Amino acid sequence: MTLSVVLASCSAQALTVYTAGPGSLAKKLAAGYEKQTGVKVDVFQATTGKVMARLDAEQANPQADVLISASWDTATSLEKRGWLLAYQSPNAAQVPAAFKSPYYVAQGISALGIVWNSKSATPEPKDWRDLAQPAFKNLVTTPDPSLSGASLDLLIGLHNAYGQQAWQLFTDLKTNGMIMAGPNAQALTPVLQGAKAAVFGAVDYVAYNSVQEGETIKVIFPSSGTVIAPRPMMILKSSKQPEQAKAFVDYVLSVEGQKLVADAWLMPARDDVNAQRPLFKSLKLLPQESVDSSDRTQILAQFAALFTSK
Repeated sequence: MTLSVVLASCSAQALTVYTAGPGSLAKKLAAGYEKQTGVKVDVFQATTGKVMARLDAEQANPQADVLISASWDTATSLEKRGWLLAYQSPNAAQVPAAFKSPYYVAQGISALGIVWNSKSATPEPKDWRDLAQPAFKNLVTTPDPSLSGASLDLLIGLHNAYGQQAWQLFTDLKTNGMIMAGPNAQALTPVLQGAKAAVFGAVDYVAYNSVQEGETIKVIFPSSGTVIAPRPMMILKSSKQPEQAKAFVDYVLSVEGQKLVADAWLMPARDDVNAQRPLFKSLKLLPQESVDSSDRTQILAQFAALFTSK
């Protein structure tokens, strides 16, 4: 299917995209698609939790055509619920098999790391446990995993790798004064301001953006390993413009679209598009065996209980 065919065969009704990704990237992808097709794209951008809440609230009258989430689990969950339209874009041929399925494909990939303020008078951390040391007493934030799907993926990766030792680490961090902030940006802000020294489990692309803007922070991928978070893109079965939705997915996975993804400091999903940042092949990764939704819920509840206890 070519974009010109879509332009000729579809109405001019706007395409609606819900995204938990960077708002600036969504706007650039929407503008690029509109320039090629003449089809306007309405974008709703929020955290994964807020996007999913809106989807659930609109079940009786679905609005979204395309969904881009920050957590792979979102896509697997919606597939099980029968909400997704099967589609494999021809442009997904260059996307590694781990990052696509018949129902969804990665738009791009982020990784989780430590973001450290180099002017904080603290030693540069090398691994997760360093943030539980006295030098970082009351100086560490972490995103709320109930608001950040990628943050929850990190907890699960650490749990898969270390079991009860991971919970000992989380307990030590809490004892050392680590606070659970809101979404990713709220966890990073006090580190940028110098009120805190480091973020445990920061989404890398947000920090790289700040580095580009001149902030004195450093993105550190821990020596014991981290997790990557492919950001799944999918078409809702309830879409009223499925052909336009397919063409939008094609555009995002085109070389032009993937360069926009790279410009937003995400790793491109395609392995033939480069980026000015480390790619997933260069990172040591924690094991990410499949964890069912009940286990995810239990891990989330256990972490929340730990960090809301006095």
